[in-house]
Amino acid sequence: MTSTTAPAPMNDTTARSEVELTIGGMTCASCAARVEKKLNRMDGVTATVNFATEKAKISYPEGTEVADLIATVVKTGYTAEEPPPPQPERPAGTEEPAGLGEDPELASLRRRLTVSALLALPVVLLAMVPALQFDNWQWLSLTLASPVVVWGGLPFHRAAFTNARHGAATMDTLVSVGTLAAFGWSLWALFWGHAGMPGMRHGFELTVSRTDGASTIYLEVAAGVVSFILLGRYLEARSKRRAGAALRALLELGAKDVAVLREGREVRVPVARLAVGDRFVVRPGEKIATDGIVVEGVSAVDVSMLTGESVPVDVAVGDSVTGATVNAGGRLVVEATRVGADTQLARMARLVEDAQNGKAEVQRLADRISGIFVPVVLLIALGTFGVWLGVTGDTVAAFTAAVAVLIIACPCALGLATPTALMVGTGRGAQLGILIKGPEVLESTRRVDTVVLDKTGTVTTGRMQLQEVHAVEDSDEKEVLRLAGALEHASEHPIARAVAEGAQERLGDLPAPEHFENVPGLGVRGRVEGHEVTVGRFPGELPEPLARAKAGAESEGRTAVVVVRDDAALGVVTVADAIKETSAEAVRDLRALGLRPVLLTGDNRAVAEAVARAVGIDGADVIAEVLPEDKVGVVRRLQGEGRTVAMVGDGVNDAAALATADLGLAMGTGTDAAIEAGDLTLVRGDLRVAADAIRLSRRTLTTIKGNLAWAFGYNVAALPLAAAGFLNPMIAGAAMAFSSVFVVTNSLRLRAFS
Repeated sequence: MTSTTAPAPMNDTTARSEVELTIGGMTCASCAARVEKKLNRMDGVTATVNFATEKAKISYPEGTEVADLIATVVKTGYTAEEPPPPQPERPAGTEEPAGLGEDPELASLRRRLTVSALLALPVVLLAMVPALQFDNWQWLSLTLASPVVVWGGLPFHRAAFTNARHGAATMDTLVSVGTLAAFGWSLWALFWGHAGMPGMRHGFELTVSRTDGASTIYLEVAAGVVSFILLGRYLEARSKRRAGAALRALLELGAKDVAVLREGREVRVPVARLAVGDRFVVRPGEKIATDGIVVEGVSAVDVSMLTGESVPVDVAVGDSVTGATVNAGGRLVVEATRVGADTQLARMARLVEDAQNGKAEVQRLADRISGIFVPVVLLIALGTFGVWLGVTGDTVAAFTAAVAVLIIACPCALGLATPTALMVGTGRGAQLGILIKGPEVLESTRRVDTVVLDKTGTVTTGRMQLQEVHAVEDSDEKEVLRLAGALEHASEHPIARAVAEGAQERLGDLPAPEHFENVPGLGVRGRVEGHEVTVGRFPGELPEPLARAKAGAESEGRTAVVVVRDDAALGVVTVADAIKETSAEAVRDLRALGLRPVLLTGDNRAVAEAVARAVGIDGADVIAEVLPEDKVGVVRRLQGEGRTVAMVGDGVNDAAALATADLGLAMGTGTDAAIEAGDLTLVRGDLRVAADAIRLSRRTLTTIKGNLAWAFGYNVAALPLAAAGFLNPMIAGAAMAFSSVFVVTNSLRLRAFS
């Protein structure tokens, strides 16, 4: 059962349950609003319907059945069902069934679009280019256009019929009525009028002829509108398909199997079979299978996948570890304390899901207006027919004017306004290293006034690098670095790698150490060129210059290790997560867009403030020592202060915050979970691209709004002309085609963005 009972009462005695339903048949944001409204009218029911994910999250009181909720959705004209139960574990070594990831709805829409476009193209060419017209060309047009209108337009006709049954009207209604009216008129003209006669030709007369409708067909209008709207629907469906990918990316981070200790032997089993209390082995380089406590071993754990922090955490017996983090050092034995849905990784997945479900969907302008626009157009068409019939008594003239009203109002340009601008904008973005997920993203870019920057991997490189070397007076920096680099070269710890790589880069070849060993609580120790060398902590009192250098480095958030030779402190080496060269310039670019940068990190305040000073962020805008699950709270707090927040991050710990923010920008060099949760992805990992992404998004949004304004303005201006008889349906069809050309041409201007 998907529902879970929880004591979240409406009053002190009423228990409540929750269920998530998959909703089918929604074609626009107004559909989601209609389903949500119907569900919330039920006694005690609280529902949120997300059009992008096609899911309804419902809280209902005791006494209400899930079947009642499903019945309400069905009565509204849509389908509803509980998500299928989790699939059983596949045996090791077996492959995922072929085609499991195929989206049947998207495949069906692609097939419908392809067939319709191929059939509609010659119909449009024959009608619009008189030189191509041959004897009986109109019958070929009918043969090609019929499957487009009937089969290609079936989703619109079905949705229009369903909406009509429930007293509602959307853009589907206008598409269906307009195309069927044009097609129906063409059938009448072909079979009962003069349009079917051999030798009939279509021309582009601009003069009004109110009684020649019997020889005019509009097959190209019907077929063209269906094809154009199908194109828009396909592009929309393709972007929506990625809505749930953040959750999948999060869950796939975990280990797939684990070496469990059974009676002293290691037995590999799927992670799903782990139970609380089980002890399992984690070797260097392996992922920790689940949350637990170390019962044997000492190591360093790379937690960057979950916390975003660059410095691994040293763990020993009694320390807690988190599932999906990586053992970067020695062998560990861990006792499981949380498994399955209780782990930190699973909780973060729920955070992302809740953030997505709670994110208000931006209703498209076309859908908002259609509730009024569609019935008004239908009334104008009926009124036009009645007035013309009453004034002239000419049925053909009356019907011609009414059909002109319907055709001139067909939302062909509306269907192209968003997808064409989005196609050009996203194509140009891809060339610049910017991926825009969909048109809903663009609305947020104009309102954003605050940009939250995750530190590690976003402002900084996410990798430890050698910074400074300090030596005592009777030694030199090269000697300190040579000994430290030689010893650290034998260690796999990230700090050690930073020292070793820095030493090799500055000095070249290094001597090989002897008798290398890790010393818990001290560092690493070994023999280099006949000397006993230790790199790490120094138990005694440091000479004044070294103590001052170490304290100064730590005050700036750097990690300082002491190099000891033959029990005497020789020098101090500092490492730090290096700031990206372009970060300071990126912060300036963001400020130039009117945005206020805020630095957010789990690191200590000293580290955070040092990074902020280096890139030009005010100290008051530094939020440090934030736990992964608290990043969402920080974003919500800023939103509660009235700010519209953009979030830039790259780690799994940023995924929920990216989904919660009004605009999420994921660094393409980060984790898949962050990339999928973000609204925009910066492929190059260069923070400067964040400013370019916001500029491109704003320009694309402006283009879309200009397209929509033109399309609606065209309809509003042309409707009175059609109703007055100044536009016959053929001219209306040509005008509609011109409107589409204008929209496409306007969108193509985005190719010049730089």
